Amino acid sequence: MKGPNVDHGRRRVIQAGLASAAVLVAPRIGAAEKNPIYYGVSGPFSGDRAAYGAVWKKGMNMAVDEINAAGGINGRPVELIYQDTQSDPKQSVPVAQKFVDDERIIAELGDFSSAASMAASPIYERGKLVQFGLTNSDPKFTQGGEYMFSTAPTMQMDAALMADITLNRLGKRTAVFYQASDWGDTSQKVFVERYRSQGGQVVALENYLLNDKDFHSVLSKARRAEPDVLVLFSYYTDGALLLLQAQDVGLKGKMLAATSCYSNKFLELGGSAVNGTVMSVLFFPEDPRPAIQKFVQAYRQRYGEAPDQYGARAYDAVKIIAWATEHGGASREGIRKAFISGQSIPSLLFGSFKFDAERRVSHYEEALITVKNDKFVYFH
Repeated sequence: MKGPNVDHGRRRVIQAGLASAAVLVAPRIGAAEKNPIYYGVSGPFSGDRAAYGAVWKKGMNMAVDEINAAGGINGRPVELIYQDTQSDPKQSVPVAQKFVDDERIIAELGDFSSAASMAASPIYERGKLVQFGLTNSDPKFTQGGEYMFSTAPTMQMDAALMADITLNRLGKRTAVFYQASDWGDTSQKVFVERYRSQGGQVVALENYLLNDKDFHSVLSKARRAEPDVLVLFSYYTDGALLLLQAQDVGLKGKMLAATSCYSNKFLELGGSAVNGTVMSVLFFPEDPRPAIQKFVQAYRQRYGEAPDQYGARAYDAVKIIAWATEHGGASREGIRKAFISGQSIPSLLFGSFKFDAERRVSHYEEALITVKNDKFVYFH
């Protein structure tokens, strides 16, 4: 891979029981007497990952309001039915059955984690209901059936890119910390193999459980190895805690985190400890492209804050599924056929794209950012 373009850091990459009741977004459309078009959303709206779900709702609700204000889809308003799973496979499965059994729902968006989505995939496949994974990076997700689609880069691509950034921009002696999950384990293996193959040294390799709160032991062990770089395959909660506690034990070095740490919560929880952290992201609000700036301005006006990539992904996913409904018809099979046949699907993040044979986006661009003075900025 080529190194990231330092002019805004953008680079093109080729892609290889329920916690709460459902919540509906009320249609805002003049033709409200027409039957609505319903999509189901399965995601973490409570629990440890609730901040992701809250941002999803902001992006999705904004997209729905724009669609309905413009007349809906062929005159029909759009409504979203939200179900909270806490991104837990045990909860995503009954949600999937509820969505499949509801004949009004013609597509599903989510879940947040690949594990939660993949546990539910067999139900969506049997129900012939498109499962649109906007953040599902596990390549096995789209291998679960003909109705699984994703706009997320795979964990292999993300981890390989992180290895390149680390070696080319940060240092040659690395300590890697990763969640003891399928995502964390697979990502670290890809990272380590690529990093070592190009001459890098992994001097510490430490895993932890997602619900762990005390990392002092593994951090102290890594400190003794004297790394140049700390690499985190973490979410915003555990990532922020790791860096806070790294200060406690005197572990220093440049820092690179997975894109899942790109959240305002990472800044809030980590404070000054996360300053200097580098990460690559699909979306950054300072991107000068007109479509991006139009979205950012509208989001700021509505919510009083800049969107992060999860708000942008959620907004984009609703617009993409609406496009498929308009072009393929308001039916489960119509959406699948539109996704399969679409050659220039409009997208905020990708400009336009098509799904490849793996039912993923065939190309994407990422921005390289860092935390400076408690804010996300471009990394140069």
